[in-house]
Amino acid sequence: MIDTMKGLTRTGYCADFNEQQVGREVVVCGWAAKRRDLGSLLFIDLRDRSGIIQLAFDDATPHEMMKKAQSIRSEFVLAAKGILRLRQTVNKKLPTGHIELAVTDLRILARADTPPFEVADAASVREEMLFHYRYLDLRRPEMQYNLLMRHRIVKAAHDFYDRNGFIEIETPDLIKSTPEGARDYLVPSRLHKGKFYALPQSPQLYKQILMLSGFDRYMQIARCFRDEDLRADRQPEFTQIDLEMSFVDEDDIMNINEHFMRYVFREVLHQEIETPFARMKYDDAMERYGSDKPDVRFAMELKNISEAVKDCGFGVFENALKDGGSVRAITLEEGVDRLSRKALDRLVTFVKDYGAKGLAWVKLGDKISSSFSKFVSEERLYSISAAADAKPGDTVLIVADAKNSVTCTALGALRLHLAKEFNLIPEKQFAFLWITDFPVFEYSEEEGRYMAMHHPFTAPTDESLPKLESDPGNCYARAYDMVLNGTEVGGGSIRINDPEIQNRMFRALGLSEETVKQRFGFLVDAFHYGAPPHGGMAYGLDRLVMLMLHLPSIKEVIAFPKVQNASEPMSGSPDIVDKKQLRDLHLLNDAEKEMADK
Repeated sequence: MIDTMKGLTRTGYCADFNEQQVGREVVVCGWAAKRRDLGSLLFIDLRDRSGIIQLAFDDATPHEMMKKAQSIRSEFVLAAKGILRLRQTVNKKLPTGHIELAVTDLRILARADTPPFEVADAASVREEMLFHYRYLDLRRPEMQYNLLMRHRIVKAAHDFYDRNGFIEIETPDLIKSTPEGARDYLVPSRLHKGKFYALPQSPQLYKQILMLSGFDRYMQIARCFRDEDLRADRQPEFTQIDLEMSFVDEDDIMNINEHFMRYVFREVLHQEIETPFARMKYDDAMERYGSDKPDVRFAMELKNISEAVKDCGFGVFENALKDGGSVRAITLEEGVDRLSRKALDRLVTFVKDYGAKGLAWVKLGDKISSSFSKFVSEERLYSISAAADAKPGDTVLIVADAKNSVTCTALGALRLHLAKEFNLIPEKQFAFLWITDFPVFEYSEEEGRYMAMHHPFTAPTDESLPKLESDPGNCYARAYDMVLNGTEVGGGSIRINDPEIQNRMFRALGLSEETVKQRFGFLVDAFHYGAPPHGGMAYGLDRLVMLMLHLPSIKEVIAFPKVQNASEPMSGSPDIVDKKQLRDLHLLNDAEKEMADK
């Protein structure tokens, strides 16, 4: 038999109490984290979401209660009433380490099997086990803290945007599929045979419709779904802080969102951040950092050394320049001591994963050395090193390619790799940055056409309008991303509100009138009834929480995340379903239907 709470009412959480309340009678509830039996003395650490308090049993404890306390094992659920008193042995590691509860009434509310791992040691357990027993993993104080902070960030978002005139409006989760980005998750319709809903990748079209409907300022904590490969900051289902505004330009949107960041950091972390944030154009970010989301907490910027290597005699460099490409470098300070020959060989393999054909290097040791020294003079090696801003003791790492995108991307990835390997990134620091003036289009080799870099409703700059169809590769957008510590934490754009420009955008993307009508007809029609100038932004809530708490993965801030293969091990999702369900959804052929009916 287990006990009940009858006659007891919890008076506070375990960590709510302190020395000023000694002598007070309280009731606490939670899980048994640890038991220490010293014979005549017995102690149980009781844990709830706030922390731990020590339950104490001694010579004054009735025999039956002591016997019950001795039967308690890890993760039993308990309620205890007693008198707060000072501990004889202080535990400075606990906020409640100066007090304990002398128990006068003990209830065992639920017993527990021996857990597959100790909750206190869960951080060292392999991920597969943790996610199978996620309910145990979530009992860890670290996980409970992460989710509490997530709650506070969401509350701060609601409060801030409400105070600034935004209206929270829910948009549908069963929507029309408009495939122009990541893969959709599709939901078959029972009532409309052969037709499917899609789960929203974002509320984009609906929030624009809300602007056309006159709501002026909208926000939503929105659930979104994208069928794409997972990584540390990506999940198939995720949450956005989504917003849209009418009668604004880029500065208005960036300004209010800088104020939001100041507010949420102050309210949640009690930390001030500096505004306004620095701004950097996309082209400059790629030139200087090899990334459209650069981590500016450390230096090691890319240097274009094409002039310094011109006619140097090394064919790899000369051929890249002849084919219209470039030669670029980064410099690792103290790289002579940090990078062995074996380490340099590993870096060659690393950059090849990003499309580079190889990696050249120059070491400024006691004497200069290089991977291509037999092709160039020592004097030229020194001039190349000077162009890369290298000094004695440094190592210059060089990539050459006919495509500047390959050169920059490979070196940008190498820059981050080296910074992490040699601890060059300052910890506990927040570096915000706006990236602006993104290209409107990016060319897809797979599709054989230009695709929208953001989405088809992003407004081009005024200067780009004349060449939208004639020179799409050189068009820029009124788009902006907020970057925090090298991660895109949010992004948005000014939207097109002129139907003619919207039609030109569709034509530039190679979409036929029939395709446009089928995918976006309702929005295109709405634009003919008075569309205000508008723009917006969406934050990845999971990423924001991860970054604010300096965590390595969004799985640590999501209660029930998916693992690498997009499954959820605790519940066993996804799973097979009954054939009758498939029949109702018109997903069986005739033979299968007959089998299902039997």
